[in-house]
Amino acid sequence: MRIGKQDQAYTAIATSDADSITVRGLDLCDDLIGKIGFTDYFWLLVLGEKPTRVQRDMMDACLVAIAEHGLVPSVQAARMTLAAGPDAWQGAMSAGLLGMGSVVAGSSESAGRYIVELVERAEAEGWDFESVAIESLNEHKAARRKVAGLGHPQHSGGDPRADRLLAIADDLGVSGKHVEMLRILGAHASDIIERPLPINVSGAIPAVILDAGWPVGALKAVPLLARAAGLSAHLFEEAQRSIGFILSHKADVAIGYDGKPSPKHGKTAG
Repeated sequence: MRIGKQDQAYTAIATSDADSITVRGLDLCDDLIGKIGFTDYFWLLVLGEKPTRVQRDMMDACLVAIAEHGLVPSVQAARMTLAAGPDAWQGAMSAGLLGMGSVVAGSSESAGRYIVELVERAEAEGWDFESVAIESLNEHKAARRKVAGLGHPQHSGGDPRADRLLAIADDLGVSGKHVEMLRILGAHASDIIERPLPINVSGAIPAVILDAGWPVGALKAVPLLARAAGLSAHLFEEAQRSIGFILSHKADVAIGYDGKPSPKHGKTAG
């Protein structure tokens, strides 16, 4: 990206005048509203062209797979924020989305970039995928690094969401080099790292959507969009029957204090 003075700046996404609104070369009212589904529109907005049926179905599956996963930290942050500021849905939604980092949900981008790196290394060096994957896993073991896209604290025997997404990719004819690399990693990781490391949903999502034609630079948008839907459900429920302060209280009770005592701290009356 070029930084500095530019004579003219442009956007290819949207424009408007007194009589029309144009989005990606289509009239918003005549061509899009009531005529396109949201997943198709998401693809069109980001890439500038409508997806094929196969691309839409693969993206739909990914969005559904990652939209909701219970009271994970980002959801708790959102619900506690809404409990403290009931009129600030935007603040609570932001709190939830900001909580999607390299460990939860946002890990899809890390896994996708890792898979792309291995595929590019294999193609550049003329190695087979298996050799590259095994070498990388050994490097991870030596450095005691986590392997992006593999392992799950709850689904140690296999993440059912990942299995389903990979099966859908096979059925749709989407599976290509990124899915192949991910499966090779999954086949060798547990033996090399010496602990259960099944393919997780954060590994499956980028692999299948990259093979469907989604760009690596926009991977983060997929879990963000999906989790916005899940957060909407949690925030609506929080507004109806709040658990935000209960979550906060439970944390206060569960977490002990081991800092310096004050003169009065811990003393009983009398």
